[in-house]
Amino acid sequence: MHRFNKSQQDAFLPFVENGTLILIGATTENPAFELNSALLSRARVYRLHSLTAQELGMILRRGEAQLSLTLTEAQREGIALAADGDARRALNLLELAMSLSGEDGRLDEAGFEEVLRGSPRRFDKNGDNFYDQISALHKAVRGSSPDAALYWYCRMLDGGCDSLYLARRVIRMASEDIGNADPRALSLSLDAWQTLERLGSPEGELALAQAITYLASVPKSNAVYTAFKAAQRAVAEGGSDEVPIHLRNAPTKLAKAEGHGADYRYAHDETDAFAAGESYFPESLHGSRFYEPTDRGLEGRIKARLHDLRVRDRLASRRRYS
Repeated sequence: MHRFNKSQQDAFLPFVENGTLILIGATTENPAFELNSALLSRARVYRLHSLTAQELGMILRRGEAQLSLTLTEAQREGIALAADGDARRALNLLELAMSLSGEDGRLDEAGFEEVLRGSPRRFDKNGDNFYDQISALHKAVRGSSPDAALYWYCRMLDGGCDSLYLARRVIRMASEDIGNADPRALSLSLDAWQTLERLGSPEGELALAQAITYLASVPKSNAVYTAFKAAQRAVAEGGSDEVPIHLRNAPTKLAKAEGHGADYRYAHDETDAFAAGESYFPESLHGSRFYEPTDRGLEGRIKARLHDLRVRDRLASRRRYS
């Protein structure tokens, strides 16, 4: 069905609607993305799952009978495992086994190893399985499971995923799920990316494995991520407030004459380099708070410091806005 474009799919609609046509279609893609919503709403979707090793074994036995081939139980199980839930792949491997078998229809160990060589795991780049696996990797890191994170990382490498793509996703994880709880996570992820770029695959993949295990093992915080999203919402939902006069740049005599930068308090001239009571927001947003640090990792110290500064702000005798 995914081979039909939008106009071609639309052509089916009136005939499906009035019952003239019973549409039976198949797709290897996600129907939610590849089918028009109007057509999809009039259809019933049946998901076909990969076959189990036992089911593949039954198919292989039928194939053996037709090809006059005799496999051992271990060989049959090995081919079923290599087929990775795909009956077509299992039969292709069975045909290869037949071509390598002896006159007696039996397969020796050398032939069996040849059959299994180069049988990749199921991996549909840019398809549902691809995004399911990257999702599993991300969730394993977020869930502090370095073993599971390594497993999904290796699954994706085994399937042929671009390791530089994985490096970019790991950098994102460092900011989204660790943040200021351990800022070294971002540095280590960037170092792993640079190592991978310089060494290439497979040598550089070990550096990325190191970064993944580190990210999965350290304290977690999404406070930076949620603060960033909250600030974006504030900008999207608010007006275009002018920059307060005390925060404006004054590179020219005219700008200075208009008061740009007037009454600005230079933080380094204040006690502890903090201008208590000053505000760096437009007045309409004064008091807004986006970043709420957690108690985990280094962010616990950041939280304590910000708490002290905010108390000093509230108690300051000199305040920018009342």
